[in-house]
Amino acid sequence: MDKLNREYRLGLYEKSMPSTLTWVEKLTIAKKSGFDYLEISIDESDAKLARLDQPTDEIKEAIQKTGVPISSMCLSGHRKYPLGSHDKEIQKKSLEIMKKAIDFAADLGIRIIQLAGYDVYYEDGDLYTNHDFETNLKKCVEMAMDTVEKAMRYVNLVSSPYLGVYPDIGNLKNASLLYGVDVDEDLMCGKGHIFASHLKETVPGKYREIPFGTGHTEFVKNIKTLKRLGVRMFVGEFWYVNNEDWQDVVKNAGVFLRDKLDKGFE
Repeated sequence: MDKLNREYRLGLYEKSMPSTLTWVEKLTIAKKSGFDYLEISIDESDAKLARLDQPTDEIKEAIQKTGVPISSMCLSGHRKYPLGSHDKEIQKKSLEIMKKAIDFAADLGIRIIQLAGYDVYYEDGDLYTNHDFETNLKKCVEMAMDTVEKAMRYVNLVSSPYLGVYPDIGNLKNASLLYGVDVDEDLMCGKGHIFASHLKETVPGKYREIPFGTGHTEFVKNIKTLKRLGVRMFVGEFWYVNNEDWQDVVKNAGVFLRDKLDKGFE
């Protein structure tokens, strides 16, 4: 399929590359590897969270120099500072992170922020954490889940055009084994509310660092469903694991995912 005529955009997950690279290097590699944009990571590490307090001039200059935009953000910093924490100070911190992330995204022209879809991660969840997560999620919208159906509960609860679903089809595949629900049927639960999708390889019970083509994610089948639902933004999610051939891995991932997307959009 001719690049100019493609109906979709494919983004590269920032953590697929060494963290020591400059922004120009990261964006250049994304471009050379066949990706349209980069998804920036704001995870729970102090270094990544500190980005939200730093000037964005260097990133803007890199975007302008390379012509590669940063179109989405994976905000997983709430794993350490969850919206539903029993600790009210941690809840306060989580909302501060959200506010900074929104401002940071607006400054860089980022239109989609992927949130962690759980009330707590390192704590045991209960009715209180669930309630506080709902309350604080509403606050986040005013200033995602292992299934689309679960995520839609919060989308319907908040009922705002600024809150939607950003599923990972690899995670959904594993969830389908747990709950006996077909991935495509689950995706249909989010009709009209799915903003973008992560494309990740998984195997039963494992969610990270599975090479593309070696797992059970049904890429083409799920992409066809996402196309019918109007989804046009996709991010290839995979990780740099101190491997020397990481540049080849990024390039090969681009080829693999383009092939699946082109087939899904035929």
